Amino acid sequence: MSVEELAKKLVSWTSETVSAAGCTGVVVGVSGGLDSSVAAVLCQRAFPEATLGVIMPCHSDKIDTEHAKLVVGKFHIPVEIVVLDEVFDTLVKVLPGRDCSVATKRLAEGNIKPRLRMLTLYYFANCLNYLVIGAGNRSELSVGYFTKYGDGGVDLLPLGNLVKTQVRDLAMYLDIPQEIIDKPPSAGLWTGQTDEAELGLTYSELDHYLIVGEAEEKVKEKIDFMINRCSHKRCPPLVPPL
Repeated sequence: MSVEELAKKLVSWTSETVSAAGCTGVVVGVSGGLDSSVAAVLCQRAFPEATLGVIMPCHSDKIDTEHAKLVVGKFHIPVEIVVLDEVFDTLVKVLPGRDCSVATKRLAEGNIKPRLRMLTLYYFANCLNYLVIGAGNRSELSVGYFTKYGDGGVDLLPLGNLVKTQVRDLAMYLDIPQEIIDKPPSAGLWTGQTDEAELGLTYSELDHYLIVGEAEEKVKEKIDFMINRCSHKRCPPLVPPL
């Protein structure tokens, strides 16, 4: 399938699925990253008059906000900007302290950010009778590289069957700004955080294994472990088999 055909199929699927749910449009968080940029442009094609982009900086890198504004401006996507810095600070301040490592505490606090963004997106979706579109791709979903009930808390995942490499190809076809395509992928959970550093492997290694099933033994073991460990994140809440 060509990239052009893929884009058309994703646009058609998004439009049909949203309409079948009785909703009239879509809301999508625009982070300034590759995946959210691609998701936003696909949404705009599916619903030219009923797509809302939401930029939600939360102690974010300024360049990410600039890139998000670049995308919504270039593709004429209506946007709301909701700054979550103060909300985040207030919540962290009132949460009780826990005796855990610095790294564990940083991760726990970092995951608050995507969960606040999820709340914000659903506020707009409820007000407008829209569905919330997520930007997660197959690479991230497979190994659980997303925040449960955060960026994983969405209605539709148009990119969910595409590995990162395929999303990058789609971004080039859609004419996403090159500086967004080229910058290191990051969830923006804390300053200097990057996907590949946190995963401990490259997207190239991960994508190749997911598509072909081949990898160096250490890489294979690592990916298999991550896939098994995060299975609960990809499933609805479990109920007992009574």
